[in-house]
Amino acid sequence: MVETVLFWLSAACLLTGGAFGVLGGIGLIRFPDFYSRLHAAGITDTLCALLIIVGLLIQAGLALISIKLLLILLFLLFTAPTASHALARAAMVDRSPPEVTGDPVPGEPSSKS
Repeated sequence: MVETVLFWLSAACLLTGGAFGVLGGIGLIRFPDFYSRLHAAGITDTLCALLIIVGLLIQAGLALISIKLLLILLFLLFTAPTASHALARAAMVDRSPPEVTGDPVPGEPSSKS
């Protein structure tokens, strides 16, 4: 009984993590500018890795591999958001403008001349 519940919980985490990975990839293709693509990649990358590793932890049980998976998860939870922040900061320093798709921001010159 417990093994069946753990199996289905693990399967749910793995499938949900995989779905977030696919949705993040679609977001990278479909979103219009660098900043929104970076947001899609950063959020889904972290959540995807978290769910997949939690699913693997449930499958592994209490073993040495669980400690290794926890260390990988800890490393990913620190590095993925930091890398996204560093990329966004570098783009802002480079003054990369976001793509204007709607109404202009008040106070900024309009690109529709």
